[in-house]
This record gives sequence, structure tokens and C-alpha cells, in this order.
Amino acid sequence: MEGGGGVVSTSERDDTPVLITEAALSLDEQHKARKRKYAIMMSARIPCIILAMVFIDIWWLSVALLVLSIPLPWMAVLIANDRPPRKAEKANRYRVEAKALGTSGKDHRVIDG
Repeated sequence: MEGGGGVVSTSERDDTPVLITEAALSLDEQHKARKRKYAIMMSARIPCIILAMVFIDIWWLSVALLVLSIPLPWMAVLIANDRPPRKAEKANRYRVEAKALGTSGKDHRVIDG
């Protein structure tokens, strides 16, 4: 008879913490991350407009920078209002090994009724 009562010896123990919840980030953390993304995208628009004014003599570059800056507010709002992506982590959960009954290797007699 094997003993131990489910006790794991230190040599078998994995140091990886066991995930006990799949809770998402708090609403405050999600809001802070969305505000940061919005600020970054909107701050990228200002240099595009300034560079378009600097390169006014090179008309095609100026137009390209202006065209690049036009969809940035729309994209910033879409990205800021989107929910955060789900984590693709594999959860480290405790799993009990299933033991099959009658695996002693003997032939078993089957009675049909």
C-alpha cells in the first residue's frame, strides 16, 4: 500500500506558483492602460503635423505626413475603447492523476447475464 495521503515531497515539488484565479486586471488598471495608449497615439499626430509644415517645400512628403495624421484620432479612440486582450497563458493547476482500477495484469472473468 502506498502511503503519504497526497503529501508532495520536496523533490517532486515545482516552484511555479499555482494559479488560483483567472481574474482580469482591475478596472482602474485597464483605464490607465487605455489612457496611456490614447495619449501615445495622439502625441504621434503632433509631430506629423509639425513635420508637414517643416517640409512644405517637398509637397509629396508634406501631404504624406498630413494623410498619416488624419486617421490617428479615429484609431486612438478605437484602440482606447477596446477591451484588453485575453491572456494566452497556460494555467498551472493542480491535477490529480487518475488511477485505473484492476491494472494488475490478470485476466478478469466477465459474466454475461
